[in-house]
Amino acid sequence: MCLAWHEIRDQLTVTSTTIGFQRGFDAIRVSQAALKPYRDPAAALDALHCNTGNAAKKNRILAALIQAAQANDPTADTALTVLLLALWPGLDAIRRRSIGRKLGTIDEITSDVLARTIEAVRGLDLGRVNWIAATVLKNVERDMIRASNREIARANLSSGTEPDELTADDIGPQPLAEDAAFPNDLHKLLGADALLVIRVAIEGYSQIEAGAELGLTEAAARKRYQRALRKLREALLEIP
Repeated sequence: MCLAWHEIRDQLTVTSTTIGFQRGFDAIRVSQAALKPYRDPAAALDALHCNTGNAAKKNRILAALIQAAQANDPTADTALTVLLLALWPGLDAIRRRSIGRKLGTIDEITSDVLARTIEAVRGLDLGRVNWIAATVLKNVERDMIRASNREIARANLSSGTEPDELTADDIGPQPLAEDAAFPNDLHKLLGADALLVIRVAIEGYSQIEAGAELGLTEAAARKRYQRALRKLREALLEIP
């Protein structure tokens, strides 16, 4: 029987409190300087989930966990579990949006979110990524939408349905906002802040996560997001 989404998180949380898990975490702390200040997984997760924490510091913790998760030793699964719990709020948002987009059944979406996250973590090239959480979450959601669109396109080709006969459900989920024409207009109005607004207002990322992807501090992200919203409101007021 498939576990409910919240039950999976509960199981991961319980696992992270066992003595064996703590030993694995201690082993990671020995090799990863960014994790040494945190005596147990809960302390590390508190630091990662704190809304007022330093984004760069959080990123270093995640980088240390990614390195441990990619290592070929018994502590890799420990690091992976901590990473899943660290990214859970973002994964939960992806799951909810994927259900809304009808990317599959709830069980299929749940499995897909977890499988793609694990794949993204295992294969992430830290040398090419600046902000880990934003990159992993963005890639997981993007790949889920593209895979669904490919599957629908294949099904339509096999059925021989004429393009003009396709319904909205046949066409399937639309691309992410960043892939559509809509952002072009938004970019004309907001400039570089358009992506910040898309990430927060449309895709459900926090201002910290979206700002981190753009290389902004938490304060800068908040300021630029509020400025962009003011511009949007002013533009809307000018529409007859």
